Amino acid sequence: MRLIMFGTGPFAVPTFESLLRSSHEVLALVTRPIADSGNRRKTSENPTRDVAEQCGLLIFDPPDINHPDSIARLIAMNADLFVVCDYGQILSRDCLFAAKLGGINLHGSLLPKYRGAAPINWAIYHGEPVVGITVIHMTAKLDGGPCLVKSAIEIGDTETAADIEPKLAALGVPSVHDAIAILESWDGESGIGELQDRSLATRAPRLEKSDGQIDWSRSATQIVNHIRAFQPWPGTFTKWHSETLKQPMRLIIHRAEVFEPVEQPATVKPGHVVIVNRQRLVVQTGGGLLSIEEIQPAGRRTMPVAEFLKGRLPAVGDALR
Repeated sequence: MRLIMFGTGPFAVPTFESLLRSSHEVLALVTRPIADSGNRRKTSENPTRDVAEQCGLLIFDPPDINHPDSIARLIAMNADLFVVCDYGQILSRDCLFAAKLGGINLHGSLLPKYRGAAPINWAIYHGEPVVGITVIHMTAKLDGGPCLVKSAIEIGDTETAADIEPKLAALGVPSVHDAIAILESWDGESGIGELQDRSLATRAPRLEKSDGQIDWSRSATQIVNHIRAFQPWPGTFTKWHSETLKQPMRLIIHRAEVFEPVEQPATVKPGHVVIVNRQRLVVQTGGGLLSIEEIQPAGRRTMPVAEFLKGRLPAVGDALR
């Protein structure tokens, strides 16, 4: 089958590399353009481009894939199918019609849940025990498209978004090949795949830096999930307020655990320190206690909390907010 790969970020790389090794003919990579500054993008920002350059594949990087000139160039390539993953632009109806079979999209969630740019992060944030991938057939007839292949894995209690993303990217490789096989044998007319139930759809919007701020009114379990969900970016942060500080100190929390004390301390408002010593820093939340295990003070490196506590010691009653 004659394929065009659409991808930019690292989630697309395993699938892209697999297609290049397959019996299918990959005609080109469509990716986001290099930054307007004129400087070469870092490898981590566009790893699909690096793969294409290494193998001498044609790279097409229009600022607007849905512009008539872009669509005309796609039509001229005479592709059977577009394979889209972690690309960064939404393909219009006319753009999809530039390939005989339209396109398939590898998405990092079990659709229709977590539609959007950051499905893995929001799934962990909301405490999902299972995550997965879905390959959908991108057509103009159905919003969201029918699901051709789904595959799921369990999330470990301590796994972060950074841990889960490469696992799902690898899981997507055989799923994309299975979806291509389905379309190879499709008559182009009959129903295909499983229609999405729009009533079950949830959103997974693009992450903003402000999403990392800890809301101490949430439960300890929810805050642990928050910390796991937003690694490596935007991270989770709070500010330490104390009478001993000239101004609040920004703290990035890299790891924390729900704390079950032998003796329950007096209840205080969420976000206030309730236990502190040279080894432990425990904060009241809206539901239970949270023990901070790994921390990064502003302008310094990440460190175990015991190392942080060798310096200026927070006091019981200090506020984090």
